[in-house]
Amino acid sequence: MHYMPMFKNSLSISSGQETNWPARMNVLEGHNDSVWSLAYSPDGKHIVSGSFDKTICVWDAETGQVVTGPLKGHNDDVTSVAYSPDGKHIVSGSGDNTICVWDAETGQVATGPLKGHNDDVWSVAYSPDGKHIVSGSHDNTICVWDAETGQVVTGPLKGHNHSVYSVAYSPDGKHIISGSADDTICIWDAETGQVVTGPWKGHKHSVYSVAYSPDGRHIVSGSADDTICIWDAETGQMVTGPLKGHNHSVYSVAYSPDGEHIVSSSADDTICIWDAETGQVVAGPLKGHNGTVYSVAYSSDGNHIVSGSHDNTICVWDAETGQVVTGPLTGHNGTVHSVAYSPDGKHIVSGSDDNTICIWDAETGQVITGPLKGHNDDVMSVAYSPDGKHIVSGSLDKTICVWDAETGQVVTGPLKEHNYVVWSVAYSPDGKHIVSGSHDETICIWDAEMRQVVTGPLKGHNHSVYSVAYSPDGKHIVSGSGDNTICVWDAETGQVVTGPLKGHNDDVMSVAYSPDGKHIVSGSRDNTICVWDAETGQVVTGPLKGHNHSVYSVAYSPDGKHIVSGSGDKTICVWDAETGQVVTGPLTGHNGTVHSVAYSPDGKHIVSGSDDKTICVWNAETRQVVTGHNKEFNIVTSSLNYKHNVSCSSKNLSIPMVGKPTCDHQNHLLLTTTGPYCQHCTWGFPDNSTIHDGWISGPNSELIFWVPHRNRDALLMPTMIHKMGAPVPTKLNFDHFVQGDSWIKSRQNV
Repeated sequence: MHYMPMFKNSLSISSGQETNWPARMNVLEGHNDSVWSLAYSPDGKHIVSGSFDKTICVWDAETGQVVTGPLKGHNDDVTSVAYSPDGKHIVSGSGDNTICVWDAETGQVATGPLKGHNDDVWSVAYSPDGKHIVSGSHDNTICVWDAETGQVVTGPLKGHNHSVYSVAYSPDGKHIISGSADDTICIWDAETGQVVTGPWKGHKHSVYSVAYSPDGRHIVSGSADDTICIWDAETGQMVTGPLKGHNHSVYSVAYSPDGEHIVSSSADDTICIWDAETGQVVAGPLKGHNGTVYSVAYSSDGNHIVSGSHDNTICVWDAETGQVVTGPLTGHNGTVHSVAYSPDGKHIVSGSDDNTICIWDAETGQVITGPLKGHNDDVMSVAYSPDGKHIVSGSLDKTICVWDAETGQVVTGPLKEHNYVVWSVAYSPDGKHIVSGSHDETICIWDAEMRQVVTGPLKGHNHSVYSVAYSPDGKHIVSGSGDNTICVWDAETGQVVTGPLKGHNDDVMSVAYSPDGKHIVSGSRDNTICVWDAETGQVVTGPLKGHNHSVYSVAYSPDGKHIVSGSGDKTICVWDAETGQVVTGPLTGHNGTVHSVAYSPDGKHIVSGSDDKTICVWNAETRQVVTGHNKEFNIVTSSLNYKHNVSCSSKNLSIPMVGKPTCDHQNHLLLTTTGPYCQHCTWGFPDNSTIHDGWISGPNSELIFWVPHRNRDALLMPTMIHKMGAPVPTKLNFDHFVQGDSWIKSRQNV
């Protein structure tokens, strides 16, 4: 901040700027599944991780880059990893019942797979002298191995009545501690294998993690009972605890190298740092992961903490500050399956796999009602009544609920008629009926006031009915199914009037009528979109290709000129409804599958709900292509802040421009609210920008600017207005941004 006044002609942040530097310093991404275990090398330069993707990775602790791996040698989840005291070897335990010893430098298997357990190996650790390895298993036993030969030298040791989840050596190497699913802790003689103390009882559920203090005088344990206990290592008496600070199981605990602090991680997605003497939380809960945090460890100098999570990532934290600079995520704690605007456009309703419904202010992005609880499982679909007074929801719990849109109270339900998941619900245009589609392959039509089934269950599909919608006149219902077909039904009689329509090669996930009722649009798992004649059932446009993954949601704009689609490729596309051409997109902004998209009633905005637990609101105004200007296109003025005017002789058009174009694709210039933008080149920061390792890249893969990890999930693309559920949305200001050959002009006095 000290130098910002001297560099006014640079990229700045409109909102979402840090006031304190976050505790989370780096995020390592490389595994394809949950990161179950990790450890620092003795010199602190590397981190090793074990994952449910069956691999091991060795990372540079400073840069976060993978330096070795992914290493493949196990046939199942890698549940535990540890470095040898000299840092030359890594030991791993796996769900394939075996142990491997790896060369830490080359990544080659040095010894193993070692076989001695009859079930999953949950935990492995080296002795302080590096000569032995101890392992704990789901077969209820502990084994001590010769680290060089791979032979079992002691065991299997029997003393627990259930899985041994965690094992560790005492600092002097004379004892081994174990924590078990039988809720107890035992201390063993490392040489003889005899139990010398225990079982200790103090937890009310499985003991997932145990660790010695650096001086060997205390032991800390974390449990599925959500608590942490500190024990006297000699007497086995609990000296502090049970400590409460997490809201779910504590999966991992570790002492700081100086013994003054304890770090813990939990299934509540957070990390806590505790005072080892008083048992008070001194930092946290620290939020940075989007899933259970399975493992935590201190660096050898105690300055950093590393954590591994179910969200497939590894985070590195500053152990000293431990400041929470990102508040708790407001809204949903799970995938957002469905979103819809209220008829007046003032509110947005969302349904999530956290079993709840939220109502948001469409202008401010704030939750105004909710989370609403009434379902016992994922909420798959939500819709407003035409008068905006009620909301209907369908759930994985097989039921339908009708809510008061103002108070958030359930006014009717849960309604039971379907035998499986209710995938989709919708109101009739007059608000008198509700239609529902289910995994039981049927459709039901309900009286919205009496909440009784008046027609159905209707049978016509051979698989799940994923989507249902009324025609604008209310006379017909369209349905899309897992049998790859679409049916059009008479809304009064329940008879199939058109179909089954065949045109997709996979599940039809979403269907919608055009505002005039003449066409139907469908999105499918075959990655395509089709537009159908609603009367004849013929495909009039398509299959349209623009997404690289399943199309989960489609919707018409209120004027019927455009179609918006959301996909498993994490993007949104806006299509010309007549020509089938992509007019905007793919829009990037979500970090997970886009399950639901909808237009605002005035057509100015698009709302999207995603697997990343957030909801985004976008500016829906279409960018118009200016064509036919060939070589007459040129920059005629320039200024210090690099704002330009563009002159096009054929139109005599002069428009403001931010930044300098780096291409000659004059025929593809698009007009935006911030100036012209080339659809085929990526200068500036268009909506289809991609972030790789935090970098926004230019048309020739040149690096333009870097985004800290904390801001990436919340980064607003240029046409994005809100990102609800994300930590402090980050909006960038490009008014004075210069790059490339003009970077020197970023300083004011140049």
